[in-house]
Amino acid sequence: MTRSNDHETSELVPVVINAFDLPDAWFQLLYKIFDHGRVYPVERGSFAGTRRLEFDFMVLRVETPKKRPLVPDIPPDISVPVPSDIGYAEEYFARYLMSTERAENEQYTYGERIVPGVEKVLEIYRRDGFGTNQACIEVARPEDIDLEDPPCLRLVDTRIRDGRLHFYVYFRSWDLWGGLPTNLAGLQLVKEYIASELGVEDGMITACSKGLHLYEYTWEWAKQRIRKRFDKPGAGG
Repeated sequence: MTRSNDHETSELVPVVINAFDLPDAWFQLLYKIFDHGRVYPVERGSFAGTRRLEFDFMVLRVETPKKRPLVPDIPPDISVPVPSDIGYAEEYFARYLMSTERAENEQYTYGERIVPGVEKVLEIYRRDGFGTNQACIEVARPEDIDLEDPPCLRLVDTRIRDGRLHFYVYFRSWDLWGGLPTNLAGLQLVKEYIASELGVEDGMITACSKGLHLYEYTWEWAKQRIRKRFDKPGAGG
């Protein structure tokens, strides 16, 4: 059931998604958010003054994230914007996740924090072996809370089991339409790079967020993509 801020219960309901690949993950999340999302007005942060449809908490497990294509498609008979494409995802990987360069107007980039973390993770695994829980890439810093736009991606944790490298990622806030497809494709490319450097196989991605959402301007696009009408109050049916 779609809920709003005046819903009768304050219970927070987690949603768990098991997906085969990255496009499947995006489609399932779009479908589920209209049944399990909470509509609320944004009072601070991106698009303040508008509304979001947001999961209370979401856990996503992607079994085969390496399967191509890494980004979802839009069928030709549906006239909505494509959320991402492989060229954009590859540029995001190369220029934002795996580069330490920062533009003059940027307070930080993921890359300037991820790249040193990747180097340390490789060093740990090469030096001490794969049996450790300490190879975690920290993206957030305590002082980020004072930033106007603090990082959405907070950490990228890693694990190697049975010769496969797995990622565990946490986003404090996450745009389901315009962010998640590119973010996961880029992180998958980071994972493939680390796996190749270590000589291990590629594994799963498990992602979680207490702020995975759809901005109001994308609700109609999302409903068209999943080919379903939702006429419940609050969700723009």
